Amino acid sequence: MSSSARPQPSVDNVIAVIMGGGQGTRLAPLTRLRAKPAVPLGAKFRLVDIPISNCINSDIRRIYLLTQFNSASLHRHILQAYRFDRFSRGFIEICAAQQTLDNLGWYQGTADAVRRNLRYIADMRPEYVVILSGDQLYRMDYRLLLQQHVETEAEITVAAIPVPTDAAGGLGILQTDDHGRIIRFVEKPKDAATRESLRMPSALRRRLRPEKRTGDCLASMGIYVFNADVLTETLANDRVDFGKDILPSSIASRRVFAYLFQGYWEDIGTIRAFFEANLLITKPNPPFNFFDLQSPIYTRARHLPASLVSGGSFKETVIAEGCLIGAGVRIERTLVGIRSLIGEACDLKECVLMGNDHFEDAPASHEGNSNETPPLGIGARCVIRRTIVDKNVHIGADCAISPEGKPDRVDEELYCIRDGIVVIPKGTIIPAGTKI
Repeated sequence: MSSSARPQPSVDNVIAVIMGGGQGTRLAPLTRLRAKPAVPLGAKFRLVDIPISNCINSDIRRIYLLTQFNSASLHRHILQAYRFDRFSRGFIEICAAQQTLDNLGWYQGTADAVRRNLRYIADMRPEYVVILSGDQLYRMDYRLLLQQHVETEAEITVAAIPVPTDAAGGLGILQTDDHGRIIRFVEKPKDAATRESLRMPSALRRRLRPEKRTGDCLASMGIYVFNADVLTETLANDRVDFGKDILPSSIASRRVFAYLFQGYWEDIGTIRAFFEANLLITKPNPPFNFFDLQSPIYTRARHLPASLVSGGSFKETVIAEGCLIGAGVRIERTLVGIRSLIGEACDLKECVLMGNDHFEDAPASHEGNSNETPPLGIGARCVIRRTIVDKNVHIGADCAISPEGKPDRVDEELYCIRDGIVVIPKGTIIPAGTKI
């Protein structure tokens, strides 16, 4: 069948399934009280806003979100942020892990989670099912992904991104033929010989933009398109994970193709990845641009006042709404989250401030002393470097926080360090004058 004669996919026949994530231990302590997709991002968003916004911008409005661990704040965010027109067919439905007569346990993996919700998906009678991760940063038009899926007469399509061979050891690597059909899949190949054998063919490499030709292998992004009937058939077993189980076993018997994605993509799986992805947002021309009006990122509308800045020096800084920033501050390469309170003469560099869930009824002075509980926010004259400050943290005046001179991994009562980055957990109270 010629490509011009093939029917184009209709998004009316598409269901999106977003995975709500597991325990997220590598992102701890940010995931101590919340699911990975609920982790704040870019000063005012949450990670889950990315795949949902991609769906909305791709005109896919029927979305299931599968949740399990620490899901209360994620559920609350979805209910407060996303409400479709009651006269449309659009919805975002939360499918929390539940006990049934057939299964009394938790989700055992991505495939198991989808399998246990197949009855809800089947009720919608979709032709295609798009399966997405809830903790990645990227912008994609899923209509292009679906179009290739139809044109190649694929049964399964896997979105893939070019990566250097030396980065392949931590990813699932696809080997394809010249036409993009996947003929082999290796999860996290460790030895150099195996990685070399997985290089993409020249015919596929020529389809890449020049700046992307530094990538030698194709890594799975954990984004899949299934024909609905094929999804049901491949899940008619006890395999629990798409990447480790379903995909490798389907290659020999199914038409499985790779979709070359050539945009920015980051898997927010570790504290370092989260920290660096946020700091990139402060660049004048960031690889992920929240100012793209053609494909906006949606989130909860909070109706906060504009931020008030009394004065200071700012360089490559993102400031969300509802912030109060004192005079004489110096802030560089930092994201200042919603409702952040920063005292006068503070010096912040390479920080991610997640802000606060509320304002104090009667904000106290940020001068403070070591014998009283400091007010919400960051006190006067604090010096903070390479630090993630989670929500609702109280930091007293004259504190100094930096990972410099400390081990890459530290666990203390008031903070932890991961990959050389200090993390102040949600709700922590740090007395005035503390040195970290």
